[in-house]
Amino acid sequence: MSREPANNQPPEHTPGFYLDSFGFSERPFTLVPDPAFLYWSDQHKRAFSVLEFGILSRAPITLITGAVGCGKTTLLRQLLKQIEEDSVVGLISNAQGDRGELIQWVLHALGVKFDADDGYVSQFQALQDFLIQTYAEGRRVILIFDEAQNLSQNSLEELRMLTNINSNKDELIQLVLVGQNELRDMIKRPELRQLAQRIAASFHLRPLTDEATGEFITHRLRVAGGSGDEIDEKAKMLIFEVTQGIPRLVNQVCDMSLLYAWSAGTKVVDMKIVQAVIDDGVFFGAEIASGEAAE
Repeated sequence: MSREPANNQPPEHTPGFYLDSFGFSERPFTLVPDPAFLYWSDQHKRAFSVLEFGILSRAPITLITGAVGCGKTTLLRQLLKQIEEDSVVGLISNAQGDRGELIQWVLHALGVKFDADDGYVSQFQALQDFLIQTYAEGRRVILIFDEAQNLSQNSLEELRMLTNINSNKDELIQLVLVGQNELRDMIKRPELRQLAQRIAASFHLRPLTDEATGEFITHRLRVAGGSGDEIDEKAKMLIFEVTQGIPRLVNQVCDMSLLYAWSAGTKVVDMKIVQAVIDDGVFFGAEIASGEAAE
């Protein structure tokens, strides 16, 4: 590290690292999605409203896209906490493969037993029977794909076909597709125009503004038990500049900056400490941020 404690002695290492020094009950800036730390920026409020609307209105397909690290998965976890208990929810993350593999992913996520040796037709029939039975019981089926940009074009088209399974005017299955910017670009292709026409609710989540980034940092500091002033205003502005407001990258820089402040024996992160984190090359997200800012 480029900074040393004031007494030129190495810091005393404790299991909590900087937690005790700053009075935190837990680390304010981790990379694991945690709804308890969710900061409701205007963007996140709108995105969540679209998710809720899609579920409550029984939209065939709801689409949420956004840059890497913008909080999409955290919003999904918040949504899962609020979905009615009589709903059957299948969550699929990072599904890959083509048509045949997709049906197996879906059956597994919904808890439907099947024989992997059965052909596609038999597996599709098992899914259809499950959807009809669940509908007859008065329950809805919601299938959520996180990191849906990893699906192939054929798989996306197959998902559209699933929404054709219906009973009179009612949808037997609702799809929620969540993914990075590439997913939005894929769906705009002429070959997937029928899929695009089935999307009844959609939102593109963008990075935080400079003001929202500062509020995001303060919010997380306070949730962790701090005052919110452990990172000063000029440091927050520099953090925005280097992260372009992408929450995951903000978390990375803030976490390391708090560590640097602790090792230097100070209780406030200023611009010099943030710059030391950048100069030392321990923050690898600068190129990612610059690329996402161009979207």
